[in-house]
Amino acid sequence: MKAIILAAGKGTRMLPLTEKVPKVLIKIAGRPYLWYVLRNLWGAGIKEFGIVVGYKQEKIREFIEKEKIPNVTFIEQKEQLGTGHALMQARRFAGNEKFLVINGDNLFSKNDIKQILNKSKNAIAGFDVKNPSVYGVLIADKDKLIEIEEKPENPPSNLVNTGLYFFESEIFEKLESLNKSERNEYELTDAITALAKESKMLVYKLNDYWIDLGKLEDIPKVEARIRELFGSKH
Repeated sequence: MKAIILAAGKGTRMLPLTEKVPKVLIKIAGRPYLWYVLRNLWGAGIKEFGIVVGYKQEKIREFIEKEKIPNVTFIEQKEQLGTGHALMQARRFAGNEKFLVINGDNLFSKNDIKQILNKSKNAIAGFDVKNPSVYGVLIADKDKLIEIEEKPENPPSNLVNTGLYFFESEIFEKLESLNKSERNEYELTDAITALAKESKMLVYKLNDYWIDLGKLEDIPKVEARIRELFGSKH
């Protein structure tokens, strides 16, 4: 099984930390965040990684080489035109098999990764939060996704998109027909909504945890949780 890690963005909400390194390499509890992401993917049985790189990509390449992480393919996104565009760059790497997609600044348990890989078709991972209006809210009928509502003022549920997906190759057909969004990007969530309209998208509700390295003020909370789960390196 292959995993595609989206790690090309600039991480502007993490400035000034991202002036010198990409967001996924911000150090948490003594290690770059990407180390934890790769560790749990590996532990879930994924042994082949495609990392979509862009901003300060040489730093990610250096990290992978230094850590001697095997079976990594670097996929360059030359222009940052959104998550949908980022995934399109990985089409050749994905081939015609099912594959996992993960935002590089999000961390999930090995168990939850294994569970989503067992789904019978395309799936999106959701998690209940107290402040859903700042996320993409998942509207579902039991385990079937109906649509994703981005940052609604009055959220219909507390279940939100976490940035973990399981796809069949048909996702690329939907990505090909995307138009740019209001923020002038090709959004992966628009392609997911297109699959949902054809009843081809399941929702998997996470059982364990979701750690989102979102913005600068999240770091103390993220650091505490990482230490709890992994200890620390000093």
